[in-house]
Amino acid sequence: MRYVFSGDLKIQKTSRYDVLIVGAGLAGLYTALHVSPDLKCAVLSKEGIDISNSWLAQGGIAAAVAKDDRPRFHYQDTLVAGAGLCDKKAVQVLVDEGPGDIHTLMSLHVPFDLDEEGDLQITREGGHNRNRVVHAGGDATGRETVKVLAALAGQRPNISFLEHTFFVDILTGGPGGPVTGALIFRDGAFELVSTRKIVICTGGIGQVYLHSTNPAVATGDGIAAAMRAGAKLRNMEFIQFHPTGLWSPHPEDRAFLISEAVRGEGGLLKNKDGTRFMVGVHELCELAPRDIVARAIVREMAKTGTDHVFLDITSKPEQALAARFPTIYNECLRRGINIARDYIPVFPVQHYLMGGIQTDLNGMTNISGLYACGEAAYTGVHGANRLASNSMLECLVFGRRAAMHIDKNIEREQSAPLPVLPQAAPRQAGNLDYKALRRKIQVTMNDYGYVIRTKAGLTEALAVVSGILEQLRQCCDNSKEYYEVYNVALVAQSILEAALARRESVGAHYRED
Repeated sequence: MRYVFSGDLKIQKTSRYDVLIVGAGLAGLYTALHVSPDLKCAVLSKEGIDISNSWLAQGGIAAAVAKDDRPRFHYQDTLVAGAGLCDKKAVQVLVDEGPGDIHTLMSLHVPFDLDEEGDLQITREGGHNRNRVVHAGGDATGRETVKVLAALAGQRPNISFLEHTFFVDILTGGPGGPVTGALIFRDGAFELVSTRKIVICTGGIGQVYLHSTNPAVATGDGIAAAMRAGAKLRNMEFIQFHPTGLWSPHPEDRAFLISEAVRGEGGLLKNKDGTRFMVGVHELCELAPRDIVARAIVREMAKTGTDHVFLDITSKPEQALAARFPTIYNECLRRGINIARDYIPVFPVQHYLMGGIQTDLNGMTNISGLYACGEAAYTGVHGANRLASNSMLECLVFGRRAAMHIDKNIEREQSAPLPVLPQAAPRQAGNLDYKALRRKIQVTMNDYGYVIRTKAGLTEALAVVSGILEQLRQCCDNSKEYYEVYNVALVAQSILEAALARRESVGAHYRED
């Protein structure tokens, strides 16, 4: 189905921009700040800027900025974590250019944490063999970075924000492009945006799963719209499950994340009997790559008949923990857990998509005028498993490169023609319970597309999801709720199809059969 909307829509407004950036997380904001000031740019966000994966990012940003570190060491750690499936050219670009973007953030006054000498405080996370992760606000790196970049973008005369706006579909001049505009939904009305360049920075697909660290807005809208426009996807089967989501006896919209950095600071994983179980599983024990840790936890839960394990950081003083991990410390305390004295109950939850919309080293897709950056993009840097804290660095490096490519290749003297809204065959409004359908997809993905997979389970899940998608294709009521569940189903289907096609176990994709 080429477009998710149906019938003749009443367009309330048409606006023109040189560049439309979809997503106001780190990738979207950093890209916008690198777009030339003479180009009119709009940054669209589904909610406010404080509702994104970037805002929630705790761990930090990895880059070879320490005196004893080198890009080649970062390169090697990234390749090892990616299980041999990284694009080596993309990784080289990431590690070589990353330190420069850290210095750019410093020049923009992002408040990175400093040591007593006033130098960057650099820590270590899982999969890294050297300290190379910088952070801000202890465990609030994403929030502190996004706040600064959003404030700077707000001061730029060429940048406009379209908040609380739903991105419906990409409009093109024909198959393969070029991009002519977008259909958006804002304040209960449909609008057209005329533009020649669209950058998809919509983040992850967490709402495809029952338990995720992603916010409720992460329904894969940008990826789904790009798919409908004919963009190529890559490695959708590689879903990273964070080993340590905070377990709760009460269902929640978003699983609270216990950062990898807690294990980097000495946190130990233990079972219900208080016994460590990562010793002997991997030479790095608790700091092994995330896929290995997640599988070990799932197996330990099965072995002990429990639905969670524990993370023990009680070896550290309370004052030090409260200073280093203020977000985690306070959230756990709010739930009756003092992490200086109590074990933290944790379990693996969906966290990050390593695949996505396939791009080149400048963020370009196979659709003329369509770019993608950040988690929604497949640049090739993560391979089969993302190295901790490489995600924010990817947003910076490839967001900047996309903006630079747009600057050099856009025709400044020529305005984009007004897009024509295509005729979409009308479909009757369905009497479907969208909330129930979405829940069914999430439960199915958690049951069969989780940390450990089998052919039989994936086949059953694909049948369920494809059936729901077919139901949705028969109707449409042009509402945000309909569009979201359709996007969730479309993305889920692509994940399952890719997981079935890759028969070997590698990285985050583990086939038990």
